[in-house]
Amino acid sequence: MFVASLGVLFYLVAVRQVVDVGYIRGLVESTGPLAPLTYVVVSASLGAVLVPGPLLAAGSGFLFGPVLGTFVTLGATIGTAVIASLAGRRAGRESARGLLGPQRAARIDELIARGGLWAVVGQRFVPGISDALASYAFGAFGVPLWQMAAGAFIGSAPRAFVYTALGASIGEFSAPLAYTAIAVWCATAVVGAFAAHRGWRSWRAGRSDR
Repeated sequence: MFVASLGVLFYLVAVRQVVDVGYIRGLVESTGPLAPLTYVVVSASLGAVLVPGPLLAAGSGFLFGPVLGTFVTLGATIGTAVIASLAGRRAGRESARGLLGPQRAARIDELIARGGLWAVVGQRFVPGISDALASYAFGAFGVPLWQMAAGAFIGSAPRAFVYTALGASIGEFSAPLAYTAIAVWCATAVVGAFAAHRGWRSWRAGRSDR
């Protein structure tokens, strides 16, 4: 979906030239600081209802450019994490503890106390996992809000740049920016897959020991 959306955007901007990037960005800049703040709020809300984050980030880059757009994307990402975590905590906290049972719930609480922040950071690096769905689950398991916000900021920074820069590269016709974004995406995907594999092996080893 993300690649198809970028393709359509490139077709409208570069091939058909029916979208004037300079005119659109001029309109956005004329509204002052209201436009980025509005986009943060709207994008955070859409992300919480499972609108794909890469599409929202690409739109941020297209409208605001790679630098400001990255900060807008990060703000929206943190907002989505907080909204989804609050909803998960409110709707699923007691149910999750009931399904886990008292012993497993206590063990989860201990794990969160030791490394909840880094669990959120690590999840953001693993490719193929919906950040919003993970935030609902983290909320249901009781991860504190400050850990959700800090973890989303730290863990989402590379991908926020990637998707925002890809959207901005279409508006600015910048191939080096697109290549840089793709390289950063590949690096974070490798790191995330390696971390997930190590975590899975460690968990399996712990189960075998018990």
